[in-house]
Amino acid sequence: MNGSHEIAIFDARIAARLKALRQERGWSLDNLAALSGVSRATLSRLENGDVSPTASALAKLCLAYGLTMSRLMTMMEDDFVPLLHRDAQPVWHDPEIGFERRSVSPPSRALSAEMVEVRLHPGTLIDYDGAPRPGLEHHLYLIEGRLSVTLDTVSHHLVAGDCLRYQLFGKSRFETAPETAAHYILVMV
Repeated sequence: MNGSHEIAIFDARIAARLKALRQERGWSLDNLAALSGVSRATLSRLENGDVSPTASALAKLCLAYGLTMSRLMTMMEDDFVPLLHRDAQPVWHDPEIGFERRSVSPPSRALSAEMVEVRLHPGTLIDYDGAPRPGLEHHLYLIEGRLSVTLDTVSHHLVAGDCLRYQLFGKSRFETAPETAAHYILVMV
């Protein structure tokens, strides 16, 4: 199976899950647009699979639904399999901002901890408006590169080998310098 076909299948699954989440809550597109800050037109295009979601749009939708992005991805899976080989781990890209996210943990609706592997290109800036679930515990281990993480107003500057542990309550920002990429593992509990 080629990469573009796999991406199309993955995008179709995200589109279906986003539509189902909205319908399960009995929200109209206008309701969700007001709650998420994502335009009604964009929501419609996402749910119909006309466009691939950006990291920013998914983050806003996850915030509105009270879900982590990993939880949204696991909701697309049906069964729990304890071993997930690397070639079967779902990878999601936002090429506009230089963001790649691999869901490392085997999907499970019943288990709470989630692990993701993230790569950010040089000069990447990602802002999140809030925590998908207040108090969500994060353990961020930087494998290589440099990364600045700002939690509300406190900035942390990480280099390879550093681990930042925190509970997320408000806004956050992940930023790489123009000349330096970042590769990290993030565990959420």
